[in-house]
Order: sequence, then structure tokens, then C-alpha cells
Amino acid sequence: MLLPGVLFVLAFCYYPMTGIAIAFEHFIPTKGFFRSEWVGLEHFRYLFQLPNFGSVLRNTVWIATMKIVLGLAVPILFALLLNEVRRTAFKRSVQTMVYLPHFLSWVILGGVLIDILSPSSGIVNSFLGYFGLGPVFFLGDEKWFPYVLVVSDIWKEFGFSTIVFLAAITSINPTLYEAAVMDGAGRIKQTIHVTLPGMMPIIVLMLTLSLGNVLNAGFDQVFNLYSPQVYSTGDIIDTLVYRIGLVDAQYSLATAVGLFKSVISLILITISYTLAYRLANYRIF
Repeated sequence: MLLPGVLFVLAFCYYPMTGIAIAFEHFIPTKGFFRSEWVGLEHFRYLFQLPNFGSVLRNTVWIATMKIVLGLAVPILFALLLNEVRRTAFKRSVQTMVYLPHFLSWVILGGVLIDILSPSSGIVNSFLGYFGLGPVFFLGDEKWFPYVLVVSDIWKEFGFSTIVFLAAITSINPTLYEAAVMDGAGRIKQTIHVTLPGMMPIIVLMLTLSLGNVLNAGFDQVFNLYSPQVYSTGDIIDTLVYRIGLVDAQYSLATAVGLFKSVISLILITISYTLAYRLANYRIF
């Protein structure tokens, strides 16, 4: 039963790693891997000398970090609030509504956000106009753009994460709540001393897995929403790789950027796993 999955991973995850060699070559597609000129670390040196690479790296880390922090905090808070709802029909309806955006692609949501945030006809700026506030070009202002990315990503994905945390809550032994009630604990005390500790293993797991995505700020989302006006604060490593590799056809440099990102991500997820094991005594494997 495992064989199809193993073959899939080997074919689509490990075999493509042979393309890493492109990062160390002056790759020419007509010559292939073996006949292209070997240049060693030249592309990496050129990468770190790019005038915009520092800002791209900072943008990636800043946007991804905000997504990780809020991507954990918002679902946890919402799961705790939803857990207090006693009407099952209402609870399931709300859970379904917040879960639906997860199934929509950023191509669709990008068009929706462009219309909603339009400075001339968008509903958000129309609402701001009632309070005498001028129109804000959310998707064209370098100050607002990163926060638009974070808020829209949380809105799209927090419903999926909420289901994970609700499942963790349902696995808590009900007798712990009964014992807390006998000790005089109210709903807030039960949440602090019973619910949150019971959720801690899954919280640690989600945090551990997400730390490896510090350099993954969301290519699909940024690509569908950004423009040259917001490159200074919205350009990330993945979009830089896209422009270098596919638009400018600099395959070797694009591979070097991607390899740099992968190595850093591997280091981060290794550190996060080690911390999770030492601090929370939690092991993924």
C-alpha cells in the first residue's frame, strides 16, 4: 500500500533534486546538465550582491513571520470562542462559513480583493468615505500592501486551522472539566487550566511545522496581488525567482536563489523540531 506513495515522492520530490546542479553551472538548456560550464559559487556571490536581494529577504521574513504568528493566534482564539457555543446548528454553520475560503484559489480571491479594495469603487474605501477619510490604494501603497497580504491570508486559511484546534479540544478528557468545576473554576479558568494545556501538543506541532515556512511568504497570493509599485515591501523570494528564472530566463541564478531558500528552511525546521522536543517534550516521529 505504501509503494505508490513512495514512488510518487521519489519521482516528484527526490528525482527533481538533480536539477540543483544548475545552481553551480552556467546552464544552457541546449547543452544540458553535463555539458554546461561549471562555475561553482559564482551565482551565489552574484545573488548576495544584488541591490534588492536584502529588501526581498527582509520582506519575505517579515510577511511570513506575521502570517505564522497570526495564523496560529487567530485560529486558536476562534476555536476557543466557538467551543463555547452550545447551539450545535449555529456552531456548524459558522464553522462551515469560515472554512469555505480555504477552497478558493488566489486567482479568484485576488480578483475579489482587487474589486473590494479599489480606491475608486471598492466597498472598503466607500465605507471609509462615510467617515471623511480619503481613499486608500491598499494594493498600490507600499506601506499598506504587506498588511493586506497578511490579513487576507489569515481570512482565507484560519477556518482550516480552526478545525484542527477544535479536534484537539474534543480529544480532551471531559472529566478534567468536571474536576475543575468541582474546584470552583469558571469558564475562563477552565479554558486557561484545562483547554489550553490539552491543546498544547497540537499547538507545538503546528508551530514546529510552520517555522520551516519562514521563507515561504505565499507565491500564489503575492503574484496575484503585487505590482511594481509595491516591490519595495511586497516582493518576496519566490516572486524574485519567478522573474529571474521564467521572465529573464536566468535559470542558474533562479536555481541558486531557490537552493538558498531551501537550505535556510531546512535549518529552521531542524531547529524548531529540536526546540519542540526539548521544551515541550513533543516528537513528530
